[in-house]
Amino acid sequence: MIQIQDLSFTYKNGESPALQEISLTVPDGGFLGIIGPAGAGKTTLARAAAGIIPHHYPGDFYGSVTVNGLDTVDSSIIDLSRLVGMVFQDVDSQIISPLVEDEMLYGLENFGVSREEIPQRMEEALEKVGIADLRDRSIASLSGGQRQKVAIASIIALKPRILVLDEPTGELDPRSSRQIFSLLKELNEEQGITIILIEQKIMLLCEFARQLAVLSKGRIVRQGDTREVLSHAEELQALGVNCPRVTTLSRVLSEKTGAEQPVCINLDEAENMVRRLIP
Repeated sequence: MIQIQDLSFTYKNGESPALQEISLTVPDGGFLGIIGPAGAGKTTLARAAAGIIPHHYPGDFYGSVTVNGLDTVDSSIIDLSRLVGMVFQDVDSQIISPLVEDEMLYGLENFGVSREEIPQRMEEALEKVGIADLRDRSIASLSGGQRQKVAIASIIALKPRILVLDEPTGELDPRSSRQIFSLLKELNEEQGITIILIEQKIMLLCEFARQLAVLSKGRIVRQGDTREVLSHAEELQALGVNCPRVTTLSRVLSEKTGAEQPVCINLDEAENMVRRLIP
């Protein structure tokens, strides 16, 4: 479990707080999506949840963040990284090896995974992300989307209990994006891995995430069940947060029919709603 209590954080030399009075609990096995306009503090919140703040980003830190009972300020980044794996928005900043296989090996060897277990973990992670054929390739020869997949595979191979991902599909096409989301759902539901995910592809996110937290100007302005949060579509749009088109459709049909329609969060629900309304 990740528990954040009254967290405020200002980067060193920052003019204003990046986060203000954030309180948030992500239970074991939760799947939380974080949304908000640019500059809302989403990446800072992800870094704090992973324990990277304040260890690698100094500044004024108030409140507390605990990960499975470990206070992130008092615990070492090594101890925290055994619990939490993070995929950064800028994957080039976290890939350090020249070859895909070397990148996979770096984390596994540093985490003390046995030599006998390493090949299986590596193969499974590469297969799950769909890049088994890239194992012998140089990182420099890969596209941005392929590098994103390498970063994801490298973290998955470590088998963390919590995954924090900052826009992991930013460079991916729709098919690959859905593949990554399906993988995260599998890890979440079958292995109980807690997922915290920042994502701009709002319709895809809302289809998979069970809870949402909406940030604006460093504060959480709304959080809860995905469907409940999306029921406040007008408020979200005023903040600069796009809602899924199916959610907008259900709101428009409520206005046109004069009868409250259920908030839709995927295409199947929208289709069923339309079929029910049209004779």
